Amino acid sequence: MAALWRSSKLLGLIRPSTSKAFRNLSTAATDVADRKPYSMVPAAHGMEVGSIIHNMDYRPDRAGKLSLRGGMMDDTVHLDINSQIGSCMPLSAMRIGTMIHNIEMRPGQGGKLVRSAGTSAKILKEPKSKYVLVKMPSGFEKLIDTRCKATIGQVSNPSHGAKKLRKAGHSRWLGRRPTVRGVAMNPIDHPHGGGEGRSKSSGSHGHCSRTPWGKPTKSGFKTGPLKRRK
Repeated sequence: MAALWRSSKLLGLIRPSTSKAFRNLSTAATDVADRKPYSMVPAAHGMEVGSIIHNMDYRPDRAGKLSLRGGMMDDTVHLDINSQIGSCMPLSAMRIGTMIHNIEMRPGQGGKLVRSAGTSAKILKEPKSKYVLVKMPSGFEKLIDTRCKATIGQVSNPSHGAKKLRKAGHSRWLGRRPTVRGVAMNPIDHPHGGGEGRSKSSGSHGHCSRTPWGKPTKSGFKTGPLKRRK
């Protein structure tokens, strides 16, 4: 995402962020993330035609830098068919094979899809009908209204997933608590708990791996017809 400002600080765009997860967390390995100011930066589809990028900054609340991958200083934001990386336009004006991000789910709603660092989607079919087929970063193919807008290019910082955390405290800053193994728990806490040594077969759940709620973890329950299994 690109942003407009001249100084190194996002004056007027920074808001205090408050986490709603405090005392009674109902999910395991989840903690309250470190408090940091949230930057409310408008995406490229909210800018005026001919706007110029004066600065690219880093914010601790975002994985990608506040610019497109390949975007340069003093670039102009376009909103037409003939523009290149960083252009924002409806899907109906794009060609097959175009790499896009920050995609709207409904016309005028704002970008909702493909916003993480280093991600991009691909248009698989020519947008001639009411819907266009888009391949998501996960490989899932989704039909999206051709009136929805998207930004051409890839989100910056593609190496974000390869970043190594230097200490355990860094994970706690991100809201991640330590993950405890089931075999190290008591029988009251996990189906793998209890017994002598590291044994998953203790209890009334048999010899297969189970979730904390007693469901099979690897293959799940068999739900197909009995004839297929014979």
